[in-house]
Amino acid sequence: MSTLGRGRQPGGTHIVENQPDWRVDIDEYDLNHPLRDAVAAFGAGWADAQLHEVGTLVGERSFQRDAQLAHQHPPVAHTFDRWGFRLDEVEYDESYHRIIAAAVAHGAHTAAWADPKPGAAVARAATFMLFAQVEPGHACPISMTHSAVASLRDSPWIADDWLPRLYSRSYDRHLLPADQKPSALVGMAMTEKQGGSDVRANTTTAVHVSGHSYQLTGHKWFCSAPMSDGFLVLAQSHRASTQEGLSCLFVPRVLPHGDRNVFRVQRLKDKVGNRSNASAEIEFDGTVGVLVGEPGRGVRTIIEMVQRTRLDCVLGTAAGMRQSVAEALWHARGRRAFGRMLVEQPAMTAVLADLALEAEAAMLTGMRLAQAFEADASDQDVALRRLATPVSKYWVCKRGPQHAYEAMECLGGNGYIESFPLGRRYREQPVMAIWEGSGNVIALDVLRALARDPDSADAVRAELQTTRGAHPLLDAHTAGTLTLLREMSLAEPDGAQAQARRLTEALALALQASTMVRYAPRIDAEAFIGARLGQSRGWQYGVLPPGTDAAAIIARH
Repeated sequence: MSTLGRGRQPGGTHIVENQPDWRVDIDEYDLNHPLRDAVAAFGAGWADAQLHEVGTLVGERSFQRDAQLAHQHPPVAHTFDRWGFRLDEVEYDESYHRIIAAAVAHGAHTAAWADPKPGAAVARAATFMLFAQVEPGHACPISMTHSAVASLRDSPWIADDWLPRLYSRSYDRHLLPADQKPSALVGMAMTEKQGGSDVRANTTTAVHVSGHSYQLTGHKWFCSAPMSDGFLVLAQSHRASTQEGLSCLFVPRVLPHGDRNVFRVQRLKDKVGNRSNASAEIEFDGTVGVLVGEPGRGVRTIIEMVQRTRLDCVLGTAAGMRQSVAEALWHARGRRAFGRMLVEQPAMTAVLADLALEAEAAMLTGMRLAQAFEADASDQDVALRRLATPVSKYWVCKRGPQHAYEAMECLGGNGYIESFPLGRRYREQPVMAIWEGSGNVIALDVLRALARDPDSADAVRAELQTTRGAHPLLDAHTAGTLTLLREMSLAEPDGAQAQARRLTEALALALQASTMVRYAPRIDAEAFIGARLGQSRGWQYGVLPPGTDAAAIIARH
């Protein structure tokens, strides 16, 4: 990957003069002016120095090389050893271990839980995005560990032993008893072949043994990060002859006495993207699990965890958008075509500016949500996040794949080459839209939130009222969205479901535009509103309102 000697190679046909340098050895946080402004605006300015440290780390040539290697050498399952004894281990490339160790060391997983001071959730969100911008696969166990705290902390029989391990800044890849490994990461195993998102159709059983302990039998179709130290699992629990219902259980990989729990790795999924991170099919057979929360209340137990993993889907998508914009801008500023630099070509300038606006709106949405998850969040923010999280997860994550593709196109043929990072990003973005509820599931969750929690709708209305009168297009869109919201509350269930995506999209755009008005420069906010809400809006990137100063927008990015 060395750039030494470029343009001085022997042989005239190999002299390279019209290609940008490698985009390495930079401070990704310093170059990301919108993120720096958001960190300050949302109350985490005290984290600026540590975010510069993270930005410099992930911008290093060696870190970016590790990101590439982790995807070129995906995990490998070792079900048995050479003598036929079960191992059920997953081997990762050394590059992956270096990346995840760095993310843990900088608190990308649980820093906001371990030290819940004002702005901690925002600082953690920014840290998470900086790491996920360069290597997204490791973000899965990082996110699950962060989110699992919300479910485990109210079960002291687990929390007292495990939360200090989850808060640790050390990383150890080995499966060891707790007294030999003071740190831990957490994965999930929820869905089954016959259920998918309909977890109540799960058939895995958990039979009560004693105290909070159960024995599990069954099969999980998707288990994320199977080399984690513990897993949150849903199963149909039974006590004596009584069926308790769907319960949440915590399954440790290593039992307290040092023996490994029964956790059979059947095979790893051959995924389209997210290849540095393993996803597995697993089998339980007399596996020990510990009850989390109340028996038969499994969905309620994991709901706060799910809200946080959905937040991280938004943050992860926004991080991917930032990578796409940064790579596209770097290329356009370093390549000449038709007598001018690409970045100076008006058509390209418009596309780059539009991609930058999308990334900024996604990032600000994620940071506003992170603020609503602060330990000292107001009652209104708690209500807001219950509705705004699924709304934002639906829209931002659906925008990710098309955004990555458009950025690939900015690089031309180079964008379609694996030695550049945007092909990897293009394959990565869909996982955020599918994981933790694909489009229809999320849209239906929006309807459920509105039906079960009227305060959440009131909180969204109050949020949108903060920018009333700021822009006529936003006022018109907000009024239409709130009218649709009222109509949907009176509609028959089937009719409401048929329009659930329409409502969710309208709410998401209203929240994004309002957030841009409040926290982005005026030129960015007005261009975003005109491009997304105006009558002349286009279906592809690069269709901006006439008169938009696209060059000024991309200069900030």
